[in-house]
Amino acid sequence: MSRQPLIGVSACSKQIGPHPFHIAGDKYLRAVAIAAGGLPLVIPATPALIDIPDLLERLDGLLLTGSPSNVEPHHYQGPDSAPGTPHDPARDSLTLPLIRAAVDAGVPLLGICRGFQEMNVAFGGTLHQRVHEVGPFMDHRDDPEQPLEVQYGLRHPLYVQPGGLLEQLGLGPQFEVNSVHGQGVERLAPGLRIEGLAPDGLVEAFSVERARTFALGVQFHPEWQVSEHPAYLAIFRAFGEACRRRAEQR
Repeated sequence: MSRQPLIGVSACSKQIGPHPFHIAGDKYLRAVAIAAGGLPLVIPATPALIDIPDLLERLDGLLLTGSPSNVEPHHYQGPDSAPGTPHDPARDSLTLPLIRAAVDAGVPLLGICRGFQEMNVAFGGTLHQRVHEVGPFMDHRDDPEQPLEVQYGLRHPLYVQPGGLLEQLGLGPQFEVNSVHGQGVERLAPGLRIEGLAPDGLVEAFSVERARTFALGVQFHPEWQVSEHPAYLAIFRAFGEACRRRAEQR
């Protein structure tokens, strides 16, 4: 019997009262277990306490989650964030080198929302900090006053670019996705291949060209009700299959 793949899930650092916590959203952990067939392991945002090569040696896959926080702009030589913008420097300090090392080590990788943005920054790309203020882009943010089902509801088509990973998954030329983000790709990092575009031309999916295994970043949230959306499920199943192959090889 094949071993269930162990899939690391990035955590955010958060202060709750007087105590610091490391938190990963339930929806990501459930998607790893249910749709990817893996055992999720939350990776705390404690860069000084984690040996990255040793961690990756133990993992069969890595999922980078979304977050209320944004990557600090000094990592991509961007201007200062608007006052009140939430950041998580501990997470940045761990995930950015972890991404590069994971690709080098052949660990399957899936980045979602903040994780997608982290991947772009890790390889030398830049971000729009407020996409809705940059023409010709639409307002990709959700309405926090709405129920979650509305916030994460299907919002616009994703146009799949031919010849890439998403096409190989059999998803067709386009499929509907949600839109729950304020930031986005400004300059795509060298070595990333565009996999999908929003109707306004914003890059919302890319793969890592030099990766030896599955390495995909998506701006949307396929973990949300993953079993109810065939495209979301296909992404997680492909990620899980890559993780199982690594588990079997190890």
